[in-house]
Amino acid sequence: MVLRALTPAGRRLGVLVGSRQFHRIVASSLGEDLPAAATVGSSDAKWIVEKLWREFFSDPSQWWDNRTEKVNARYPDFKHKTKQKSLWLNGRFKPPWVEGELAAMAPGTLQLDIFSWNMRLGRYVKAGQFGKAMELFEQMQREGMIPDTFTFVRVLSACSGLQALEEGRCIHAQIMQRGCESDAYVGSSLVDMYAKCGSMEDAWNVFNRIPYRNAVTWNAMISGHVISGQGQRSLELFHQMQYEGVQPDPVTFVGVLNACASIGALEKGRHVHEQIVRSGFRSNVFVDTSLIDMYAKCGSIEDAWKVFNQMSTHDVVAWSAMILGYVRCGQGHKALELFRQMQQEGLEADHVVFMGVLNACASVGALEEGIHVHKQIIQSSLESNLFVATSLIDMYAKCGSIEDAWKLFSQMPTRNVVTWSVIILGHVTCGQGQKALELFGQMQKEGVEPNSVTFMGVLNACASVAALEEGRHVHEQIIQNGCESDVFVGSSLIDMYAKCGSIEDAQRVFNKMATRNLVSWNAMLRGYAMHGHDREALEHFEQMCEEGFEIDSITFIAILSACSHARLVYEGICFFDSMGLIYRISATVEHYACIVDLLGRAGHLKEAEDLIKSMPCEANVALLLALLGACRIHGNLEMGERLAKQVLELDPGNVSAYVLLANTCAAAGKWDLSANV
Repeated sequence: MVLRALTPAGRRLGVLVGSRQFHRIVASSLGEDLPAAATVGSSDAKWIVEKLWREFFSDPSQWWDNRTEKVNARYPDFKHKTKQKSLWLNGRFKPPWVEGELAAMAPGTLQLDIFSWNMRLGRYVKAGQFGKAMELFEQMQREGMIPDTFTFVRVLSACSGLQALEEGRCIHAQIMQRGCESDAYVGSSLVDMYAKCGSMEDAWNVFNRIPYRNAVTWNAMISGHVISGQGQRSLELFHQMQYEGVQPDPVTFVGVLNACASIGALEKGRHVHEQIVRSGFRSNVFVDTSLIDMYAKCGSIEDAWKVFNQMSTHDVVAWSAMILGYVRCGQGHKALELFRQMQQEGLEADHVVFMGVLNACASVGALEEGIHVHKQIIQSSLESNLFVATSLIDMYAKCGSIEDAWKLFSQMPTRNVVTWSVIILGHVTCGQGQKALELFGQMQKEGVEPNSVTFMGVLNACASVAALEEGRHVHEQIIQNGCESDVFVGSSLIDMYAKCGSIEDAQRVFNKMATRNLVSWNAMLRGYAMHGHDREALEHFEQMCEEGFEIDSITFIAILSACSHARLVYEGICFFDSMGLIYRISATVEHYACIVDLLGRAGHLKEAEDLIKSMPCEANVALLLALLGACRIHGNLEMGERLAKQVLELDPGNVSAYVLLANTCAAAGKWDLSANV
């Protein structure tokens, strides 16, 4: 076959139909020998291929030749004059229109080529149908199709989505047999798969064998360490990547910002933000959303709001990040206000937004608002979404409507471990610890394996009803399930043992913990305070400071409580003053209640009442009752009557106020008045 000379008006691909050169051009673009395909398979398949050939390739003069004029590799080598179809010679950008044309002519009758298989695999992965993608991969191999690098990249994504580690290892073996492991994209997909399946050792093995590591490879490794809870290691890899001369892209910055968020590295996050601005990626919506998320998780909601306001356009992802940010920072009302603003701007909420809004309702006890959001979820046909349904159960339980939570739970066709954990914790929150323990038993009978969150909820249930033996049995299950090393489970065990009266068991768990965080230190400190071990509590607090833990408001509630039980007035006041002066922690009503209780127990009733009057926040019932109890101990009837009156103004039906006032009257020798009260 001979290529004819092309006219200056517009070079056309001049070829004789059936020529080998034109055949090679078409085959390189379509990934299949169309004329050969017409000679095999069913008669229908042969007719379809021949029809496609006649319609698009029988007249070569209809194809414009752009090979000598194209300035970008993504531009097609050939363009059809009338049908505007495109072809590439190197096969890198294979056109999806061919499969569409074949399917339109006679769906289901053509033996698909590798490109068509890859297209179908890609569609399943993109839609999150990972199981179907795996089934299709097995089918294509049964039918004798040889996977290429594009196939492997897609099927590894499916393994990542399913967290199917063993299947991923089998596919890795095939990749090695075909010599594809050194391909940057296949290697990156392997790293990503191993990381998402929790095997960082395998991820490192692949990473170290990739000869040329591009941004995609580094991104997979950085994100993998974030997923594995190794945020600091991700930041180290980010520095190493740049040291080796690889420039970060938007995906890199998203992974690094997630790393900063995971370890609360606010200052590092700010430095990364500056680098993003210098790199010109500030207007990237995914980067902006990650910045919002990072600032919110690091406690700087003001910076998150600043980034949000500077965005030129806000999509639903940006709105959801900002709403969730306010929820995390304890500003549920602001989150609900933002949700209303989003709807006024005409954006429709997706399942992520609804989950954030339901969390906001739960955090502020906004039951009516939650019911309204529930109606919107039904209108949006999202009630069957497992994550949304679980958030609804959580919202109703935390808002005190455990009946509605149970109703939703009972109606769910499928319930996973997250759903069970939420309903168990919901019953604990509503003061139904025994029911929570019954649900835990039912969950196991139905074959659902508990996870760390489940165990934390069950341990809270044991603590709430002082079920020490049940707690010990749960502890045994935790060891069997390999969850004992989880620092939050360990902290819950300490709390359970302390509240069930076994401070020795609590101390044993604390001493055996391989790693301890602030939560575990606070749990042990609360235990000491609860049991009146003031000396151990003070020593524990000093040890926390020596080991460099950043003291928080919960720490101070525990240490002030310990001082109160031991009547260490001077030490307690020093700790209270240090909150604002040294640690920059604002005192809440709970901290004031501890100091009032401390002063009251020590007989400093006037100082305690003066402190209540000078508080920046409004006194609650619990605080007033604490001082009223001190009035009973010290027989101060005059102050007791004032405090009882204040309590009954806030809570007219409060029985404790009447009982304490009656006892105060009796302590002062006013028996008639006590009887009247």
